[in-house]
Amino acid sequence: MKHRRLGNSDLEITPIGFGAWAVGGDWLYGWGDQDDKQSIAAIHRALELGVNWIDTAAVYGLGHSEEVVREALRQWRGARPYVFTKCAMVWNEKREVRGCLRADSIRRECEASLSRLGVDVIDLYQIHWPTNDTAETLEGWTTLAKLQKEGKVRWIGVSNFSVEDMQKAQAIAPITSLQPPYSLIRRDVESAQLPYCQRTGVGVIAYSPMGSGLLTGAMTRERIASLPKNDWRTRSPAFRDPKLSENLVVAERLRVVGARHGRSPGEVAIAWVLYHPTVTAAIVGARNAKQVDGIIGAMDFRLTTEEIAEVETSQ
Repeated sequence: MKHRRLGNSDLEITPIGFGAWAVGGDWLYGWGDQDDKQSIAAIHRALELGVNWIDTAAVYGLGHSEEVVREALRQWRGARPYVFTKCAMVWNEKREVRGCLRADSIRRECEASLSRLGVDVIDLYQIHWPTNDTAETLEGWTTLAKLQKEGKVRWIGVSNFSVEDMQKAQAIAPITSLQPPYSLIRRDVESAQLPYCQRTGVGVIAYSPMGSGLLTGAMTRERIASLPKNDWRTRSPAFRDPKLSENLVVAERLRVVGARHGRSPGEVAIAWVLYHPTVTAAIVGARNAKQVDGIIGAMDFRLTTEEIAEVETSQ
């Protein structure tokens, strides 16, 4: 398995990282109830198969995802994977979530994440979302740069930033990586963010490469109709017509290509994301060990240029 250097860092990461969004369990943007033992088994299976980094965030499960990652690391007997997490989304006792990039808030978040994760240093600390206040966003980025100098975090990155956001942040401190949503059904970053990252050497770790499950081949109308009410996808336009019909057509094209190689549609979807020369790696979530087995093959699966055109072109 070939590792890839992430941006300006010394991190050599696998093409796929374990995404710990869903293992956070029930919260406003959760994926429904989740069994922690299955979450830990999924993380361990990914590590067994060679994945060497985990991506989480403080807000996933309102701290619970980081706690699950800590327990998975405590039980793990192999080499410790890199741990990436995010800040800037905070919550109150009513479980209400809001964005905040004030310096004192970021520092509190960093200390809380270090404690929940059970680590001495965070390998990659990322701003989860910019705020509408540019000055506040830059205050947060300045704070991340200070945390890096203080040795609390090794490298710093951003998520969901525009090119303008990144340009302003770069004037303060180098950005190691951008984490954008990127998949065959969500390609808007191709026009600006990806070219900018390619020009400036910013690493790219794409999230939701399988369209939050829509491109796995397992998502049917019946399954969508039966999703629990506390699954955020029940509120997503991508899971409702007219977009749903379009997305299921794309999933079928992925199935056809994958069938030729004995690969799942999800593996083809991830391979498509990794085909882009600017993408360093993809974040892939799983809720149990079986799901990991069904997608991990994307790490060494390569699509031909003809197959790329086939999955991109509507018939």
